[in-house]
Amino acid sequence: MIKEKNYMEPKPAKIIRISQLGEYEKLFRLELKSGKNIGHKPLQFIKVSIPLIGEAPISVCNWQDGFFEIAVRKVGDVTNKIHTMKINETVGIRGPLGNGFPIDEMRGKDLLIIAGGIGLFPARSLIHYALMRRENFGRIIILFGTKSFDERYFPEELLNWQYRGDLELYQTLDKNDSRWSGYVGLITAIIPPVQINAENTCAVIIGPPIMYRFVLPELRKKNIPDTQILMSFERRMECGVGKCGRCQINGPKTVWYTCKDGPVISYADILRYELKEAI
Repeated sequence: MIKEKNYMEPKPAKIIRISQLGEYEKLFRLELKSGKNIGHKPLQFIKVSIPLIGEAPISVCNWQDGFFEIAVRKVGDVTNKIHTMKINETVGIRGPLGNGFPIDEMRGKDLLIIAGGIGLFPARSLIHYALMRRENFGRIIILFGTKSFDERYFPEELLNWQYRGDLELYQTLDKNDSRWSGYVGLITAIIPPVQINAENTCAVIIGPPIMYRFVLPELRKKNIPDTQILMSFERRMECGVGKCGRCQINGPKTVWYTCKDGPVISYADILRYELKEAI
């Protein structure tokens, strides 16, 4: 959560590395000019700003001492401009914002991470966090599904995860491809074969909203407690601190602000507060 009083004032960050991920996606490595660490938790986000153009909410997909990374897809004025920027240029950063995963509650449990498409970007922050603290978690199981072979982002990391030996990776493509010898089909089809200890498993879902409607029933069939099914939601998060109301999800029992109360929410809270709009 934001601690500074001047939370609306961006902090300058310098681009120190740029990598092409896909046709419309790039990975930017940045460092705060103050020399400080960003102080991020998995699934918190930042607001990236460019003078005279605007700002956009973007998930942090990796961070270490001295730098952090964001994966950016071209979808609007701000992200299109970011894609034209070069190493050593500066952007503004507000954050980290929102609530990330309840890491303390997840410690000691098995992790079942289900990522669809560019949901791998924010999921990557949790995966890196868990692998750097491998002794704090049980099994790490990653299910990754995407539309096409060319949308298998971070292919070298996927290959590394596949052969590490201390995690389990299952992948699927919606469409077959001559370059692909793995499973073809929707991500829901690779959930049932995975054997888990339901009471000791935290399931994480990150992907397009439509995916949640089909993944949730599969997880409930496995008897994972609702409190241990965690989802990440994205809305139009303008202010980032619950003031403008643009990202709110309305229920009869509460108003839930994606930017401030989320973006992570448990399925138990969706049921408790009757946030049907969320899924």
